[in-house]
Amino acid sequence: MKNNEAIRIAVAESSVIIRTGLSLALKRLPNLKTLTIELASTDALQDCLRTQPPHLLFINPAFGDYFDIGRFRNDPVGKNIRVVALVSSFIDSSLLSKYDDNISIFDDLDAIAHKVAQLQHISGGDEEDASETLSQREREIIICVVKGMTNKEIAEKLFLSIHTVITHRRNISRKLQIHSAAGLTIYAIVNKLVELSDVKGL
Repeated sequence: MKNNEAIRIAVAESSVIIRTGLSLALKRLPNLKTLTIELASTDALQDCLRTQPPHLLFINPAFGDYFDIGRFRNDPVGKNIRVVALVSSFIDSSLLSKYDDNISIFDDLDAIAHKVAQLQHISGGDEEDASETLSQREREIIICVVKGMTNKEIAEKLFLSIHTVITHRRNISRKLQIHSAAGLTIYAIVNKLVELSDVKGL
């Protein structure tokens, strides 16, 4: 998806406290533009899927007595939707493995932001070149790496946790298949992310 496009996130949960709380948290995610839709019933979920399919669906596995993730996966409507299990009580881990990811009601904002950012990149088209699949935040991190900044310095500059910076760096390495600062430097210069004068040690 495009970096400036709002991420449509549906929250399917029967508890008004959990549903509304998660919706408010999603609206506060740093550096991510989200549009949340609260769904309190299976009918509301079906209407949402028909009229305005979300990019991400956060759903309680017990939603509507039982949410059949296998059936949802086989339905053409759910084909391009990433599904995140919303865990508010004990859930069998074998069931959770069928979801794209899961979040707990105990997760902090950084953990939720990290998972949303990861999941929105999964849906990027394979035919796009690697530079087009990088988020704006990932480009900023590449620039910081090329300038010789440490993970701690990057985290402080971009107001992120060190864990989030490390995750972004891992995603950058996976997308670009570049596993060294020298390789990132060459990539950044070739793709005009930095000028030669910006590179530490040159």
